[in-house]
Amino acid sequence: MKIMEHVSKKNVTIDDGFFGFYTRLVRDTMIPYQWEVLNDRVPEAEPSHAVKNFKIAAGLEKGDFHGFVFQDSDVAKWLEAVGHSLMTHPDPELEKTADEMIDLIEKAQCSDGYLDTYFIINKNEKRWTNLCECHELYCAGHLIEAAVAYYEATGKDKLLKVACRFADLIDSIFGSEEGKIKGYPGHQEIELALVKLYKATGDPKYLKLSSYFINERGKEPNYFLYEWENVRNRISHWTKREEPAPNLEYNQAHRPVRQQDKAVGHAVRAVYMYSAMADIAYETSDRELFEVCRKLWENITTRRMYITGGIGSTRHGEAFTFDYDLPNDTVYAETCASIGLVFFSHRMLKMDPSGEYGDVMEKILYNLVPGSMSRNGKEFFYVNPLEVWPEACKKDPGKHHVKAKRQKWFSCACCPPNIARLLASLGDYIYSVNNDTLFTHLYIGGTVEANIRNQKVLISQNSKYPYDGEIEFSISLNQPMNFKFAVRVPSWCRKFEIYINNQKAGYEIKKGYAYINRTWHNGESIRIFFEMPVEIIASNPKVRENAGKVCIMRGPLVYCLEEIDNGPNLSAISLCVDKEFKTGNANDLPEGTVIITGEGFRTVEEGWNDELYKPYRSVETRPVKIKAIPYYLWGNRGEGEMLVWIRAR
Repeated sequence: MKIMEHVSKKNVTIDDGFFGFYTRLVRDTMIPYQWEVLNDRVPEAEPSHAVKNFKIAAGLEKGDFHGFVFQDSDVAKWLEAVGHSLMTHPDPELEKTADEMIDLIEKAQCSDGYLDTYFIINKNEKRWTNLCECHELYCAGHLIEAAVAYYEATGKDKLLKVACRFADLIDSIFGSEEGKIKGYPGHQEIELALVKLYKATGDPKYLKLSSYFINERGKEPNYFLYEWENVRNRISHWTKREEPAPNLEYNQAHRPVRQQDKAVGHAVRAVYMYSAMADIAYETSDRELFEVCRKLWENITTRRMYITGGIGSTRHGEAFTFDYDLPNDTVYAETCASIGLVFFSHRMLKMDPSGEYGDVMEKILYNLVPGSMSRNGKEFFYVNPLEVWPEACKKDPGKHHVKAKRQKWFSCACCPPNIARLLASLGDYIYSVNNDTLFTHLYIGGTVEANIRNQKVLISQNSKYPYDGEIEFSISLNQPMNFKFAVRVPSWCRKFEIYINNQKAGYEIKKGYAYINRTWHNGESIRIFFEMPVEIIASNPKVRENAGKVCIMRGPLVYCLEEIDNGPNLSAISLCVDKEFKTGNANDLPEGTVIITGEGFRTVEEGWNDELYKPYRSVETRPVKIKAIPYYLWGNRGEGEMLVWIRAR
């Protein structure tokens, strides 16, 4: 188990044709728009009330709590996104707005450090009496993450002190010591936040508390069953009436975490917990915990993950189900879950420099995350399907959760600010340093200043990824220096070449990285050519929903068919997999977008009359031209059908 640290976004600039657009969109549009929504100033969006809840809790306004019990977390995630943004792009007006929100949060905090507007406003509710359902520790975790990000960006510690007071209160209440509650959160989040607080403050009690929450989870006697029976008398927060005992798998509390080997239950809770487990394994050099994380990561990525990087295959509990159960039209694949998988993969990469983690991050960052938001930055998908029939989404109760159009906001609005905080912190995910090696995990144009062997190395990356496989790095040094430069070879790449100063370079392949070990000089360049042909991908035969179907990919991008290009009833189309595929451009898509065209057949609808069934041999087909676009762009040209997995012919 090796130890590797990422290069902080404060030392990384992004100047990239693809992600430059999205990171600017976060700064210029998403953060301001989300602030307006949180203040209920966007009439056509779902009401938030999140800021107003803090005003009521602070005694500045009168009124009742509105929203879900976890409504505070939307403000916290927005503040975290602001912190990440300010670190790389100072903005005095945005900082002033954030400071005013922090002042409000401080006013709402109770004298003992407690801070949760639902419980502060609803004084009849008792603290810490429904850990399974009521998200107190979840909200605390997001507050802590926001505080750390804002402190690192601005040096201002007001929110950090608020978070520490709350964390100190939690530490006095929970633990294995006599007189403390032997519980843990229903929705994991505080565990990974406490590790961040430990690293920001250097106080080991926060790491200890995080470890307690992880190691106590699922032990017998099970706390959630005890709480349900003895503390809340079987009464549910959601229904306010007596309900059956909680499903322990839903909260990953069915057994101690070190005995878990399959990803089960609510997908977001799972990957947040796995991220915290990886953090603790890293900070404490816990090999056993790392191996548990490894088993869980493999189970997700080899049996329970969509080709777009989506996870969580059912709307019932927003959850994992079982191996190879990956339906396309009833999928859940919550945006937050895939973002959590990015967190988990990145943390695993710190201990195990293997390209497969970068492959998963890349898959999610180029397909699901940009696909979950509109190009205007003001509309979002909560659910990320691989097949959409708009009429079914509206009329089939089993598909109501799937939307054919992105929404301006949600009553449960966890996803939009999660997208913002991930993209605002994107610089953290590109490079890492391990002793004498600089790793490049993602091909995102810009610059990085890294410290290797106590010497500064400045590298600029020029990339037209994901549409072009040519990448160029330029190295700036004060003096010649020997170090290893490791570049990830994407798993989709079958053939590549590396040149240094226009001469073919030698390298060593280890676990998905090409290591170049030499003495580098100022001004030298590295050019990499990843071949990027169109590929037709099949899924494991155990994925029953994809039997006889294929998916089109090029480089890291998953492609799909849309009704606007291919007509209605996309399921009637079959793809000629042995014919030539061509790449091109389209006037109605963003500049530089590569589309793919090919040949196929469509079942002829004429001649069926009123028949519902007839002999297969009498079914007619006609040849058609097929046009596929990158999945992340679907739904930006009006409402219509969409299809990723296509019948093969």
